[in-house]
Amino acid sequence: MMQNVHLAPEADEDDLYSGFNDYNPTFDTEDLENDVAFQQAARTSHGRRPSVTAKIPGTSASRPLATGFGSKATLTSSMGRPMTGAIQDGVARPMTAVHAAGYTKAAMRGSSFDPLGQARGPAPPLEMKNSDSSEEKIRQLEKKVNELVEESCIANSCGDLKLALEKAKEAGRKERVLVRQREQIATPENINLDLTYSVLFNLASQYAANEMYAEALNTYQVIVKNKMFSNGGRLKVNMGNIYLKQRNYSKAIKFYRMALDQIPSVHKEMRIKIMQNIGVAFIKTGQYIDAISSFEHIMSMSPNLKAGFNLILCYFAVGNSEQMKKAFQKLIAVPLEVDYDDKYISPNDDPHTNLLIEAIKNDSLRQIERERKSMAEEYIMTAAKLIAPVIETSFAVGYDWCVEVVKASHYVELANDLEINKATTYLRQQEFNQALETLKMFEKKDSRVKSAAATNLSFLYYLENELAQATNYADLAVNSDRYNPAALTNKGNTVFANGDYEKAAEFYKEALRNDSSCTEALYNLGLAYKKLNRIDEALDCFLKLHAILRNSAQVLHQIASIYEVMEDPNQAIEWLLQLISVVPTDPHVLSKIGKLYDNEGDKSQAFHYYYESYRYFPSNIEVIEWLGAYYIDTQFCEKAIEYFERAALILPTQVKWQLMVASCYRRSGNYQKALEKYKVIHRKFPENVECLRFLVRLCTDMGLKEVQEYMTKLKKVEKLKEIREQRIKSGRDGSARSRREGNAGGDSGSTKGERLSAKLKALPGTSEPYESSGTKEIDASYIDPLGPQAERPKTAARKRTEEDDFADEELGEDLLPE
Repeated sequence: MMQNVHLAPEADEDDLYSGFNDYNPTFDTEDLENDVAFQQAARTSHGRRPSVTAKIPGTSASRPLATGFGSKATLTSSMGRPMTGAIQDGVARPMTAVHAAGYTKAAMRGSSFDPLGQARGPAPPLEMKNSDSSEEKIRQLEKKVNELVEESCIANSCGDLKLALEKAKEAGRKERVLVRQREQIATPENINLDLTYSVLFNLASQYAANEMYAEALNTYQVIVKNKMFSNGGRLKVNMGNIYLKQRNYSKAIKFYRMALDQIPSVHKEMRIKIMQNIGVAFIKTGQYIDAISSFEHIMSMSPNLKAGFNLILCYFAVGNSEQMKKAFQKLIAVPLEVDYDDKYISPNDDPHTNLLIEAIKNDSLRQIERERKSMAEEYIMTAAKLIAPVIETSFAVGYDWCVEVVKASHYVELANDLEINKATTYLRQQEFNQALETLKMFEKKDSRVKSAAATNLSFLYYLENELAQATNYADLAVNSDRYNPAALTNKGNTVFANGDYEKAAEFYKEALRNDSSCTEALYNLGLAYKKLNRIDEALDCFLKLHAILRNSAQVLHQIASIYEVMEDPNQAIEWLLQLISVVPTDPHVLSKIGKLYDNEGDKSQAFHYYYESYRYFPSNIEVIEWLGAYYIDTQFCEKAIEYFERAALILPTQVKWQLMVASCYRRSGNYQKALEKYKVIHRKFPENVECLRFLVRLCTDMGLKEVQEYMTKLKKVEKLKEIREQRIKSGRDGSARSRREGNAGGDSGSTKGERLSAKLKALPGTSEPYESSGTKEIDASYIDPLGPQAERPKTAARKRTEEDDFADEELGEDLLPE
């Protein structure tokens, strides 16, 4: 690198050691005999060289001869050739025999030291590309198409399917422009087929993601029919998937088989997946025999959990119990291909090993293993619960067979879970004793299984309200596994049922310390705090639970209830409105909202929610009563009739609802219907005084002959009522006198005699007919159950000239009868 670097000589200073090596090479003849190059030149080309007479300077020359680094005259060899390193025509010739240092004193005189060549100035600018060229335009367009395809894929992965489709369409348009430009300047062979394939494939995928299946199928057809795309036939799998989503199962099977024919046998895994799709399509069409052949082939070539489970379903559908057993054995024989937990236990106390185990204990690979194991257990448990009742004479024998098979496999821990499921099945069949016996078998098993069985037993006894047994098994569950949150929650429930809310709250807290996601313990803790009147802590529990279970109706109802207790109706209404969004048809919640709005004075909102509650549950007496009263308050008595008739239908033994119906007819001016209704009521309830008073009033107003009859009946009923009240009163007085202490004097005896004679006078004689004692006027007064009638607007109807006998009557505060 330094051969072109020249040191600048000092102009006016003489070299201290100059001249010592300067000599005339002509006189250097000592080594000529040993000079191979010289001897070769002398033998071969001496005669052809021109004769050169060396100019030999005198020995007493006043100026020394310079060396090859700075000599001012060209030195020649004895043959006339210029000396190596000599300056010729002002240019330093590089040395050959001895590699030169790369600089000369004469040639670089006056120049400064510049090893990096900075004195030459900046490098010239790069030559600008010609952006107007066709090739450059095509290259830029290709780059833009690729960017659009990438943006489309990224948008799809982010969930923005609409944007992904727009980008895919734009990429398709630009790609067609690109193809036309290439065809204009080049042969069709130069078209980028890979880019065309990727654009079309992405567009079809985005169409399918946006459920535009017709467009997706058309785009896939363009790819499949183009023979230039070598692997286009594989996309028939995607077309089959689209037909499967459209429930066109016959076409789906057709395209799956076409794709299977075009995939070579070396791609074993892909062929297995396509065959699995074919089997699922056969199940959808009910062709279980064809589906069985597909799944059997898969289980013989490359067994997997999904195929094994589907095979069991097919044999269950055709009712082949023996083949179900064989398929179940094949399912549990599928290798799980996961490492066991022993791998994550440190064999020693090496800190480096411990750190490594901690790092891989919950990494993504470990999570995949957990998911695979959980999926396998779910398939096996579901298959066992499915086939156990049908593979043997009874489901208990079938469960026992499944348990034995599972125990012989590498899923041994599932055997106990199957036993507990067996007990659960007994419960569903209402065979509680069998369930209890099955669960009691686990009392001698290991602690985990014992705790689970005892927890179930405790809950069963709790549901049967046998709190003593529930407490015993809850204690057993807690002692077997103190870290079982379900056992602690059940123990808290038994304590809660006994009224010890403080202790129950402690058990719930311990359950939450062991498992912070135990929603049952958190909910029950809120209820315990509510019972203890620790409203703020209860509200905190339910708000935390709401953050976990966003759409839990029970949690929303509890929060609204707490706000109602805290006398914050606005917050209570807000939470109840959220609850309505979860359970929009709950009549009790709707009536609760209506009640809160009514208390706030918002009658229109209250009417809306009460009416919605009535629509979903037209048998709530409170709602019916409120709606009827609302229509009476708003002077729409005709509409109130419907609700009071509904109440009378629900409670036919209560006369007040029928009286309200008749009063609504009377208030609305329909006296004939009112009279008929009162007559019906009188036939059903002949001793009702209110009904008789209304009949007397109506008959008097309408001038009917029945008025005397009803007045007589009213007189008898009032007399009977008076007699009953006197008997009840005398019975109470007698019991009070019997408990009174003291001696009976003469005055007390005379007092008793007077009372007895007064009672006898009040009662009619045995031989006399029943009639009132004294000339007493009939009390035909009544109280309208609907309250005082509002003044009606003046109309063109006939004016009533007679005076209202009851105009000055004072009505009670209670508008409705008892």
